[in-house]
Amino acid sequence: MSVRVARSAWAGVRARGAGCFRGASSLPVPPRGSAGVAELLRDAAAAADEPWEAAARRTPGQCSVLLFPGQGSQAVGMGRGLLRYPRVRELYAAAQRVLGYDLLGLSMHGPREALDRTVHCQPAVFVASLAAVEKLHHLQPEVIENCVAAAGFSVGEFAALVFAGAMEFSEGLYAVKVRAEAMQEASEAVPSGMLSVLGTPKTKFGLACQEAREHCRSLGLENPVCEVANYLFPDCKVISGHLEALQFLQKNSSKYHFRRCRMLPVSGAFHTRLMEPAAEPLAQVLKAISIKDPLVSVYSNVHGKKYMHPEHIQKLLAKQLMSPVKWEQIMHAIYERRKGTDFPRTFEVGPGRQLGAILKSCNLQAWKSYSHVEVTEADVAQDP
Repeated sequence: MSVRVARSAWAGVRARGAGCFRGASSLPVPPRGSAGVAELLRDAAAAADEPWEAAARRTPGQCSVLLFPGQGSQAVGMGRGLLRYPRVRELYAAAQRVLGYDLLGLSMHGPREALDRTVHCQPAVFVASLAAVEKLHHLQPEVIENCVAAAGFSVGEFAALVFAGAMEFSEGLYAVKVRAEAMQEASEAVPSGMLSVLGTPKTKFGLACQEAREHCRSLGLENPVCEVANYLFPDCKVISGHLEALQFLQKNSSKYHFRRCRMLPVSGAFHTRLMEPAAEPLAQVLKAISIKDPLVSVYSNVHGKKYMHPEHIQKLLAKQLMSPVKWEQIMHAIYERRKGTDFPRTFEVGPGRQLGAILKSCNLQAWKSYSHVEVTEADVAQDP
């Protein structure tokens, strides 16, 4: 796909935003916007389908990749660095109509306990990330123009798809709203959580999870869950499951060669079968909204490869809730290149720099072209 298509994609999302924002709060799924979508799709169909390596050879060092963060990156104050840029306030006003509460006020002022709840932080990260794209588009339009790929971590995948023109903003946000509410409810049904583990080459994550499940069975817990939920970078994983299993792993961390482990501040065992009750509400919403072909490559958390068509997106976004996030695999897929090919410039759009830190551990050379778009202070995108 032409590197020029990305600019058209974001311009189209912005241009047709006002149409789909109006009346959104009164509808289960907000209506689609103007006829500009068809023109964008015709442009996309006419564009050459080329990998980013080929694009990079035409414009050395100028191609870009956008990474969208997920839950856990939120912080009170996000949005403060975005409000002076065109259309950001419109995004937040539209979000208030879809969500039914003041997301901007919660994002900027907290309280932290409310912002950290799954039901609130997922929409907050989604909107802040797309507002960060608006800031980047204003400060460095060539980055959007030359974007060849996008990826988002967990809920960040929805923002990546909206950026790429596969969903409209209000429909994507409504899907995130339903997803967050369903995940919050599923989390509260079972005492569970997520454990971040930094291991060593000797660490056997599968064995550790197996023995943790056996421990849970010895306590009388039927069908215990304990499995890798996030593949971050070599020797670093996030394990999700019942609290008893995670507590067992913490207590026996030296046995399994864990260098460091810590509980994450989330409410449940995301990306495991404990999220199965949340999958059906999300699947129903995804069937009801209109999904288009992405105008730039977007990578799926489920298998680490590019989405192929709208039905693919619909199916895998629902499956993602119960599947591990294969972020390390996505990093390899995006940055794999022939010898002598320049790496693209990478921009993390949204709160936090976690994805940049992961990229550094996955591919140091690619990370050297990484920047972060600040969302809490009114700074220009910063280099590492």
